[in-house]
Amino acid sequence: MRIGDAAAAAGMTPRALRYYEQQGLVTARRTPSGHRVYDEEDIRRLRAVRELRDAGLTVGDVRAFAHLLRRVPADEVPDLLSQEPRLGRCSAVETVARRRLADLDARIARLLHLRARLAARLGEPEAEATEPAAPDGTVRAGADSGPLFRLEDARAPDAPAVRA
Repeated sequence: MRIGDAAAAAGMTPRALRYYEQQGLVTARRTPSGHRVYDEEDIRRLRAVRELRDAGLTVGDVRAFAHLLRRVPADEVPDLLSQEPRLGRCSAVETVARRRLADLDARIARLLHLRARLAARLGEPEAEATEPAAPDGTVRAGADSGPLFRLEDARAPDAPAVRA
């Protein structure tokens, strides 16, 4: 099937499908005229990628164990972290997933801390959150935290107040 049909079958846009192809998560075959063509195996793989992304993994995370996506069952997205002892667990997938989970926990803690600081500046009664620490004990800011600004009145003592 062509890209539009394949994307719809996998629950994504053609643009997302092309992106996953660029990232090496799926490989399209080409018709003699150059159109991309996908089969049911590709659709199962793309559904698995979408599910893993929806679960919070990054494209880089999925790429780390993309070779395992060939084992996708025909009728469902696999639970790559199966709890059933007879199926075993994939240590590479578990390692990546646990690292992502720890990163999400650290981001949540950092956001709660930032929210508490802002709430305090606005006079909301909320306890100050503690600074999140990485597993090695160091404190790290999230990628989206940006600079912190003091919201106190910075005008000169003799300057008239300006109302907005």
